[in-house]
Amino acid sequence: MIYLKTAEDIELMRLSNHIVARTLGEMAKAVKPGVSTLKLDSLAEEFIRSQGAIPSFLGYNGFPNSICTSVNDQVVHGIPSNYELREGDIVSIDCGAEINGFHGDSCYTFCVGEVKQEVKSFLDVTKAALYEGIAQAKIDNRLGDVGFAVQKKVAGSGYSVVREVMGHGIGRRMHEEPLVPNHGRARSGLRFREGIVIAIEPIINMGKRNVYLEKDGWTIRTEDGLPAAHFEHTVAVGPNGPEILSSFEYVEQILSINA
Repeated sequence: MIYLKTAEDIELMRLSNHIVARTLGEMAKAVKPGVSTLKLDSLAEEFIRSQGAIPSFLGYNGFPNSICTSVNDQVVHGIPSNYELREGDIVSIDCGAEINGFHGDSCYTFCVGEVKQEVKSFLDVTKAALYEGIAQAKIDNRLGDVGFAVQKKVAGSGYSVVREVMGHGIGRRMHEEPLVPNHGRARSGLRFREGIVIAIEPIINMGKRNVYLEKDGWTIRTEDGLPAAHFEHTVAVGPNGPEILSSFEYVEQILSINA
């Protein structure tokens, strides 16, 4: 079942995504060597609740925290812990917030201190793949166009698309139909209509695409131990093309100040 959102629904989702964007901005201030991922989780939950919202992830199917913190070779769904970030790490922070009955969802992969240039280049390609995918989320295009665009951007780089986890519809529930793969055939799958809202989230490995699930039942890691990256926006299919409801504006303001 695909739930089409009204203009009013989308305005409410803009608010929830604004809170997520601001939370990620708070994370940009806090990510540094010596900070534990559990501390980041505490800061995120405190900020989300200060905005009158609820952390979407906390308790979701039993998930124990308010954000996912996936460090280095952790691909997605990393559980915050006492692990203290180290110089040269990367950490993907995936965040969701619910307010007025609607969810927002976004993810950004941060550098911790000074990171190798080859890793920075990897993050740049993954982030660019997100926007290539978003550009295809328009009326009368198809779901496969999004995945094809992501896959095409990554192809030839030596990086690989993770196939076991993917984007999703979002609205009154955190995860709705359709699933949004980061690979696919152009002009295949669901035809986009105005009011469809999806979370587009390229999840890319620096090495091979093979992954495995840790014993905690949540954390997914790369099999070869090489880093993974993850960038995500919530996107509405609008009358004039794709409309990004989330934002990296607050993250990038902080990162530019700290550069």
